[in-house]
Amino acid sequence: MIVQKKFIVSEKTFERELFGNIDENIKLIESTLKIDVILREGNIVLMGEEKNVDSALKLMNELHNTVSNGKKLDKQSISYSLSLLFEGNEDKIKELEDTILVNQKGKSIQPKTLGQKKYIELINRNEITFGIGPAGTGKTYLAVAMAVKALKRDEVSKIILTRPAVEAGENLGFLPGDMKDKVDPYLIPLYDALFEMLGADRFNKYLERGTIEVAPLAFMRGRTLSNAFIILDEAQNTTPQQMKMFLTRLGFGSKAIVTGDLTQTDLPEKKKSGLIHATDVLQDVEGIGIITLTQRDVVRHELVQRIIRAYENYDEIAENNKIRNFEKIKK
Repeated sequence: MIVQKKFIVSEKTFERELFGNIDENIKLIESTLKIDVILREGNIVLMGEEKNVDSALKLMNELHNTVSNGKKLDKQSISYSLSLLFEGNEDKIKELEDTILVNQKGKSIQPKTLGQKKYIELINRNEITFGIGPAGTGKTYLAVAMAVKALKRDEVSKIILTRPAVEAGENLGFLPGDMKDKVDPYLIPLYDALFEMLGADRFNKYLERGTIEVAPLAFMRGRTLSNAFIILDEAQNTTPQQMKMFLTRLGFGSKAIVTGDLTQTDLPEKKKSGLIHATDVLQDVEGIGIITLTQRDVVRHELVQRIIRAYENYDEIAENNKIRNFEKIKK
């Protein structure tokens, strides 16, 4: 039965956020829930099958609460909210409203998926956290946000950024310039996040004073890193020996976050990634948190989710074909 129900809009901001650019958000809701959404006399009218309209009303209430708490809506966040609605978890949308910090432009930085929310909780609870997942899941960006938050609260005295400096090899000698020049190109994602959160002037001041330190992973050997927030990025390109060396640098008052994407390792085929090895060895160690983010946690353009899903499907088919061929040979 086709019904018509009204959602009363109490603030203009919600109307703007909900409809989005060229009504793209509303079009997504209409096509997903198979309803019509009309703005009439300052209120939103929902028309369609009763069960679909009731679902839309639930969604509107949760989205309205989200906007009331200062969060912006976009196509990706609405798509994720719709997926929670279909799972019967629409009440969990409000769990994503915790602000980590406000950047220098006044924008709130918050987790956008339940996976990201769990990632933040693990960082808060543990001295070392492994954030593993595909591109676009926010594993590095949120790690930087948590580091900046800790620095601003004087919980640590410095932020240390490190990664295997060159794909699987750390062969820095052939690159031009001093050590900073050689390492900088590999840390651009971390720099971008720090620029956004601190602003260029403060970032450069921190860099000059050593409050933010940049170093290739090889230079961590022999050090004890105390009262610091350390981020090891692109950890899938570490060897087990490098990973062990890094993890045993942790000193008093420090936290470390290790991020990596196991689908993008540059190590030689027969060499095991230190990231895989560490998560196998340390999964039951107290004080260490491990989370694997998935394509559902991707917060970039929705096409990125589809690309990751396509690659996962392709790899799964290839693996199944390999197993079948192997079984044929055995026979």
